[in-house]
Amino acid sequence: MSDTGMTDTLNRLAEVLESRKGAAADSSYVASLYHKGLNKILEKVGEESVETILAAKDAAASGDCSELIYETADLWFHSLVMLAALGQHPQAVLDELDRRFGLSGHAEKAARSDAN
Repeated sequence: MSDTGMTDTLNRLAEVLESRKGAAADSSYVASLYHKGLNKILEKVGEESVETILAAKDAAASGDCSELIYETADLWFHSLVMLAALGQHPQAVLDELDRRFGLSGHAEKAARSDAN
C-alpha cells in the first residue's frame, strides 16, 4: 500500500469515527463505545494490546501471522477511537512518526527522559 493509500484509509476511518460521536449508542459499535466513555475505550485498547501480544507470540511459534494482522488491526482501530474521543486526528500520530525520522531511537528516548 502506498503512503497515500495508508493516509486515505486513516482519513476515512477518522471521518467515520468523528461522525459516530453524536450517534445513538445502539446505532453502531463505535457510538456505543463513545457513550460508555473514555474508560471503556481505554479498556478496549488494553484488551486489544494483550491480544496482539499473544498473537505475536503465537506467530513466532507457528510462522502464521494472520491472527497477528487481525489483532493488530483491532488494536489500531481502538487506538484511533481513543484518539478521536480525545479530539485527536491520526495525522497527529503520523506527524510525530515523521518527526522521528533520522533521529536515533536512543536519542529520542533520552530526550523524553530529560524532559520528565
